[in-house]
Order: sequence, then structure tokens, then C-alpha cells
Amino acid sequence: MARDFTTVGVIGLGTMGAGIVEVFARNGLDVFAVDADDAGLAHGREILAGSTGRALARGKMTQEAHDALHQRVTFTTALEDLAGCQLVVEAVPEQLALKKDVLGRLDRIVAADAVLATNTSSLPVTEIAVATSNPKRVVGMHFFNPAPVQQFVEVIRTVITADDVFEDVKALAERLGKKPVVVGDKAGFIANALLFGYLNHAVAMYESRYATREDLDAAMRFGCGYPMGPLQLLDLIGLDTAYEILDTMYKQGRDRLHAPTPLIKQMVSAGMLGRKSGRGFYTYAAAGSPEVVPDRQTPSGGVPDGVALREVTRVGVVGSGVMAVGIVEVLARAGLAVTYVARSDEKVEAVRASLVAGLARSVEKGRLEQAEADATLARVTGSSERKALAGADLVIEAVAEDLAVKQDLFRDLDRICRPGAILATTTSSLPVIDCAKVTSRPQDVVGMHFFNPAPVMKLVEVVHTVSTAPDVLATVQQLCATVGKVAVTCGDRAGFVVNALLFPYLNDAVKMLEANYASADDIDTAMKTGCGLPMGPFELLDVVGLDVSLAIERELYLEFRERGYAPAPLLEHLVTAGYLGRKSGRGFRTYA
Repeated sequence: MARDFTTVGVIGLGTMGAGIVEVFARNGLDVFAVDADDAGLAHGREILAGSTGRALARGKMTQEAHDALHQRVTFTTALEDLAGCQLVVEAVPEQLALKKDVLGRLDRIVAADAVLATNTSSLPVTEIAVATSNPKRVVGMHFFNPAPVQQFVEVIRTVITADDVFEDVKALAERLGKKPVVVGDKAGFIANALLFGYLNHAVAMYESRYATREDLDAAMRFGCGYPMGPLQLLDLIGLDTAYEILDTMYKQGRDRLHAPTPLIKQMVSAGMLGRKSGRGFYTYAAAGSPEVVPDRQTPSGGVPDGVALREVTRVGVVGSGVMAVGIVEVLARAGLAVTYVARSDEKVEAVRASLVAGLARSVEKGRLEQAEADATLARVTGSSERKALAGADLVIEAVAEDLAVKQDLFRDLDRICRPGAILATTTSSLPVIDCAKVTSRPQDVVGMHFFNPAPVMKLVEVVHTVSTAPDVLATVQQLCATVGKVAVTCGDRAGFVVNALLFPYLNDAVKMLEANYASADDIDTAMKTGCGLPMGPFELLDVVGLDVSLAIERELYLEFRERGYAPAPLLEHLVTAGYLGRKSGRGFRTYA
């Protein structure tokens, strides 16, 4: 017979524990909120009062509901007060010995049929469970922060958890308005196992000075639509917590990609724990404050000393695909004179027709005035002859992602374009230096990786090679700002920033599915509702195309020779079978 949970307990009243208390009390359960001392209780009361007070002020909760919620919560320092609870959730600090001690003591207090749950995000639930006399009643119930807002809950079932226990806990999570997923007892479970490898990789990029903290965070926010950049998120989570999760994952799986980047441990040792300490990757106005304040790493935003920008008023674009058309629109709408070159007169007309149609849609949706659309078109000239680019200050190529094709074009542009003209490639995976080396002006060659659709996506990755001149880099960065884009700057290596962070994470998701740890639906749910990502990994893979994804993952593996980057066999098999995602009607899912 299913348990009817009416009285529950929560041990540990930090941010997560107090949030769990609120979730239970909001849904009509009587809650005993426990902490070690009066200071802990006061902190828990403060968090709960602040959260419910904000809800009341914003009209998301009535005064009656607010008062009733607080009446259902009893604060205490005595574990013995939990004797009548049908469920107790521990949310104490992420230390195995502490959690085992708490559950061992609880085991002697609560009734024999009460359920004991741990909110651990990474520690082995089985090892915590065996600290009790009846490990069958122990389950993982991993809420996500902030618990009152985040819908996802991982229900962790060990090899000894009784069937009725995890079924009853899952039903309770659904009653609380959450989206529970039942998973096995593996370090990191679903969300953290995928999330923290990505976060660790971002720290490694920062530590090696491949990109600044601001550029790393902007890349994932504007390139992937993530709610927070990786370093911002680590500061929110807490670097000490992140270190413990990564260390636990590494010890269990021995995957080098989960070995905590040395910088994390150094920062933890120095007390730089993120927001809660007032300093992490960023500096904050005060401990616990979300307000970022300038520090010595904050970029000035100006042109480097001794660097003079090159003038860019006339821009050329080579290509006739979707990306080329989008780039033409972006540049022309910003007031630049644009000459585009396509391979034939028919393609020249097709580009103009696509441009006209795109501008018309913007006018129809009220995003653009008709006069502005007309002025944009007036600034655009098409040609089937590359020599039309002779007077351009900057030429951007957006032709096929084929090195031989791009190199042939760059040889021609080197001959045609005036001295001092900047030559840019939109490649997303090929080495920029391989395009630069076929010219007599490698110092003038740079990468400008726009994201599709270019008129909508704000991000441009500006990629400098070992030869790119400082004034070329500064000029392109300034141009991106002029046309309304967010430029992030990085070196010339496979994947640049976005793809190098994104695709190993996607590959890890495929490996998780391949291992039968969780379904594609559960993994997508975990990453969307638990981490706030706009799409789950399998949704995104099917949209990008499995063949495209595989090609990028192969490039990353060849570049870094990192075992963990080797494409998952399941992805290889799906591509071989012709299951390429939405464009073929079948990928990880089947489409109508």
C-alpha cells in the first residue's frame, strides 16, 4: 500500500535545505526543519522568509497562503523531533562521513516504515544507505537549486532500495509538481554527470588563457542560449561543491575529463568559493551578493594601446548559402556597403531574392520599418565576378566547409584584394591558419565564425592565428560591436570555444544512453528542467544533424587526442545507417 506522506523532515538548512522545506510546506505537508544549532536555524528561517516574502510581494502567493506555509514549518535542533515523520531528507554538506552519520542516527529515531532520503548530488547513495540497519528504505532525492523553482528531481535507486520506497518517493515528487526521473546510483547521476564535465573543460580553457572568463561565459550564453555561462554557474554553485562533485566522479569513473582542473583546487584552498565568499572567477559586491564588481581582470573594452583600427566601410561576402545571405543582411542593416559574390548570375539573383524575402518578413513582424528595409537593399550589390571585391576593406568568405575550396578562394582573394584589406573565414571547424598560409598576407587573415541564423544569433567567434596582426583583431572586434554582435576572442584550434565545449557534452550524453543508464527522454528532461538549457542533448543533436555532429567530434578528437572525445559508437552507427536527425526523418527520435 502506497505511503501517504503528511509529515516530513529536512536536515540541514542551507540554501538547498531551506528550499526543500519550502517545497514541502507549499504543498501542504507539515515539515520539521532541523539544523545543528540556533545560528543554523536562524539562517534557514531567513532564507525561507526571504523566498516566500518575494513571492508574496510579486503576487505569486497570497497572504493567507504565506502565513499557512510558515505555520506548517517547525524549526528545531533536536533530531528526536523527527520521530513521527514518514520521510526525512538530509541536505547537509556534501561530505560522505557526515551524511552517513546523520542517516545512522536517524535510523534509530524514526519508525521502521519511514523513508530516509539523501539530497546528495554526487556521493554514492549505496554507501550512505549501508550506514543504516535497513538500507532498503534509503533512496536518493536530488533536488536542484533553487528547489522551489527548479522542476527536476532525480530519484536515485540503489541495488538494495525496496521497490515501494522509490515508487512512493517518485509519486511524492510528482505531487510536489516536480518532474522526477528514476536513475541508478552512479556518480553525478544524469545532470551533474553531464554538466560538470562541461564546466571542468571551461575552467581548463580559462586556466590555459585560451579565452577570458567574460568571453567563455558570453560564448555559451549567446551561442547556445544557456541561462548562465560556465564560470558564472560555477561561482553560483560554489567551487568547493564543484570540486567535491568532480573528485567523486573521477574516483568512481576514472575519466580524466572529470579530474578537477588544478585551478579549482587552488581557488578553494584560497577561499575563493564563488558568490558565497564574495570572490570566485568573478568578484562580487559582498559575500552572497549576485552583483559582479570590476576587478583587475575586467576588460577595459577599449582598443589596446598602440593599436590603430583599420577603416572598414566596404565589405565583401563570398557565398550564396543561408549563412552568406544572413551575413549580408547583418552588415547592410548596420549601414555598411556590401558586395556579395556568388558563382553564377542565377545564384546572384537567388541571394537577392532571399535577402528581399528575409527583410520583408522582418517588416511584416514589425521588427523593421519599410524605409529601413529599402535602405538596406540599396546598400547591397551582387556580382558573379570575384574582381568586384577589389575595393573592399574586409572580405568574409562563407563558402563550403571544404579546405581545398577555401584555400583556392583565399589565393584568389590575395591576388584581387587591395593591400591592407582584411580576409576573414566563417569556418566552424577548419584551421584558420590553413587558409592564411596560402596568402602573402597571413597577418591580415582572421576567423569570423557567425552562428546560424546570422541576423538572429548575437555571437561571433573572432579567431586569431599565430600570425594575425593585433590591429586586424581589434578592427574585427570593433566591427562586430558596430553591427550589433557579441564578439568573443579565441585562438585557432578545433571547435574554438562553443563547439569545443558543446560537443564533448553531447558525446557524453550519447555514451550515457548507450550504456542504458537513462533514456533519451529522461536525459533531455534532466538537462532542460534541471539545468535550464533550452534544448536537451538529443533534441539538439537531431536538429544539428548527426553527421555534422560526428564530423565535429572527430575533428576535436584528432586535435586533442583525448580519449574521452572519441565519438560514441552509437553515434557512428546511426550515421552509418543514414539516421541523421530531423533532416532525414530519423535520428535519436523518429519524425513525421
